Amino acid sequence: MDGAKQAIGLTVVIDVFRAFTTDAYVLANGALCIFPVKTVEEAIKLKEQHPSWILMGERGGKKIPSFDYGNSPYIVKNVDFNGCKVIQTTSAGTQGLLNSYHAEEILPGSFVIADAIVNYIKMKDPKIVSIVAMGWEGKEMTPEDESLAEYIELKLKGEEPDFHSMKKRIRTHPQGAKFFDPMQSLFREGDFHCALDINRFNFCLKLVKSAQPYIIKF
Repeated sequence: MDGAKQAIGLTVVIDVFRAFTTDAYVLANGALCIFPVKTVEEAIKLKEQHPSWILMGERGGKKIPSFDYGNSPYIVKNVDFNGCKVIQTTSAGTQGLLNSYHAEEILPGSFVIADAIVNYIKMKDPKIVSIVAMGWEGKEMTPEDESLAEYIELKLKGEEPDFHSMKKRIRTHPQGAKFFDPMQSLFREGDFHCALDINRFNFCLKLVKSAQPYIIKF
């Protein structure tokens, strides 16, 4: 979490498996916005204030009891969220967003919107770009988040990343292999394929910091 707290300038907070991949699918499927919060208690309180809003989130990879959805892009990819507002809390992604309080602008990052992020940064041409790879629960480095950070950095330098090699590295690492392990029922193979569907969407996501609570939207 220290990387998020130290981030300045235009900041990309990366969570490929699976928070910001899931967010991209939810917003592509018509959701108006997503409200990221730090704790389960905050999420439930916000739901009580707005009963029609949808609860989405996980702890330890597991869907939170009483929540409508967990943290699976595969589960939500065909769900109609048209006109919905969604509350989200996760172990890494939402924590990174809300701990990046020194950043001037914050973009949630995943492979499904990778080039859109790069294009947005080029358009804004900021003096400082911070890239924060959240990893597992914000504590352990993971190849999918580190690879996306590398992908964005190379693209900004005008170089072409070898995504095929990145995907292979992610697939063979325990963090990727778990999605193919039938003994790990929390992680679906479909989530891996959804998360590594490079540039599926042509939009980037932004955290609107002026709103209370903060919101994620196009």
